[in-house]
Amino acid sequence: MAPYLEAFCSPFLKNPMRQAEITRNTLETQITVRLNLDGTGQGKFATGVPFLDHMLDQIARHGLIDLDVQAIGDLHIDAHHTVEDVGITIGQALAKAWGDKKGLTRYGHSYVPLDEALSRVVIDLSGRPGMEYHVPFTRAMIGQFDVDLVHEFFQGLINHAGMSLHIDNLRGVNAHHQAETVFKAFGRALRMAVTPDPRMAGVMPSTKGSL
Repeated sequence: MAPYLEAFCSPFLKNPMRQAEITRNTLETQITVRLNLDGTGQGKFATGVPFLDHMLDQIARHGLIDLDVQAIGDLHIDAHHTVEDVGITIGQALAKAWGDKKGLTRYGHSYVPLDEALSRVVIDLSGRPGMEYHVPFTRAMIGQFDVDLVHEFFQGLINHAGMSLHIDNLRGVNAHHQAETVFKAFGRALRMAVTPDPRMAGVMPSTKGSL
C-alpha cells in the first residue's frame, strides 16, 4: 500500500492488506486468482485464452491492481466457461479484498479513448449486482475470441463482487479497440471506486449503514 494511504487505511479497513487469493474448481474449469488492490499494475496471466490475458492486463495496468490469474478450462469445447469463470473468480477475490468497504470512495467512473474508439465505465460498489451493457461490436470475432464473451466475463464478475456496472462503448470501428477501451476504462473506474477517502475514515459510504 502506498505510504500516504497507509495511515488512513489501517484503522478502518477490515482487510488492511487489501489482498485476496481465491481458488475455484468445477468440472469445467480450475482457476486461481490472486490480487492486491494496492499494487502497481503487475500482471501474470495464463488462461489459455490469449485475448482474455491481454484484456486482464489492461485491468491490472490501468487499475494499478496486481493481478495473477491461472486457469485451466475446457477449451476443447470453447472459451465460454473459462472466460465466465475467470470473471466469477475475480469478482469473488475483489469482494474479499475490499472487505466491509468502510472508508472507500465507493463510486468510480472513467472515459477511455483508443484511436477512433471511446468507452465509458461507471461503477458503484453497492453490494447489489446489476449491469447495463451497451457495446455494439462491429464484428463477432476478434481473432479467435467471441466478442459475446466480454458480456459473460463482466456478468460473472459483478454477480460475485456485488457491484453495479454501466458499460457504454460510445463509438468505435475497430472491435479490438472497442474491447480494449472497455477493459481499460473498467480498470480506471475500479481504481477510483476502491481508493480510500481519508474524509470517510471508518465511515460506511451509504445512508443505510451497510453495503
